[in-house]
Amino acid sequence: MSDAALPESLPDADIEAMKRLADGDDLALNGIMHRWKDKVAAFLYRMTGSAEAAADLAQETFVRLYQSRARYQPTAVFPTYLFRIAANLGRNHARWRTRHPTVSVEDCSTAFQQLPGHDASPDEAAEQQETTLRIEKAIASLPVDLREALHLFTYQEMSQHEIAQALGCSVKAVETRIYRARQMLKEMLADLRQQ
Repeated sequence: MSDAALPESLPDADIEAMKRLADGDDLALNGIMHRWKDKVAAFLYRMTGSAEAAADLAQETFVRLYQSRARYQPTAVFPTYLFRIAANLGRNHARWRTRHPTVSVEDCSTAFQQLPGHDASPDEAAEQQETTLRIEKAIASLPVDLREALHLFTYQEMSQHEIAQALGCSVKAVETRIYRARQMLKEMLADLRQQ
C-alpha cells in the first residue's frame, strides 16, 4: 500500500492508539475514528449501496473495534484489522437485507446526488451521470465477495496480501476475486467501451 493511501498518519500511530485504548485511554479512539471514518464509510457504502446503512455500519465498526481493544495484536497492518471488522459487518448486513428486503427513498434518489461538472454541456452531463449510475449499479450487482475485494484493491489501495488478511482468505482467492469482478464488469459494461 502506498503512503498516499494512508490517511494522514503513519501506520504506527494507529497501533499506538490501539495500545493506549487497551490501557484505558478511551480518547485514543477519537484519533482512529478521525483518520479512518471516511474510508470505512466509503467501503461500506460500496458494499451496501446505502449511505444510511454505511454510516450506521461504520459506527458499529468502531464500536466493535473498541470492544476488541484488549484482544488486538498488531500482527498485521492496522487497516487490515479494521477493514476485516467492517467487511464482516457488511456481510451480516447483506444477509439481513436478503431476509428483510425494503425499498429506500435513498435508492430512488441516487441519480440526484451527483452534480455534473461546470464545463460539461447539459447533454454531456446527463450522459456522464447515466454512465456513472450504470457503473455504480454494475459494481453493486457483483457478488459480495467480489465487490469487497475489488473495493479494497481499487479504492483503498490495499495490497492483495492485506486484502487476504482483511477478508480471511488466501492471496490467490483475492487475485481470483479481483479478476472475476473485472471480467463481470467488462461483460456488463461492454457497450460503454464501444461508444
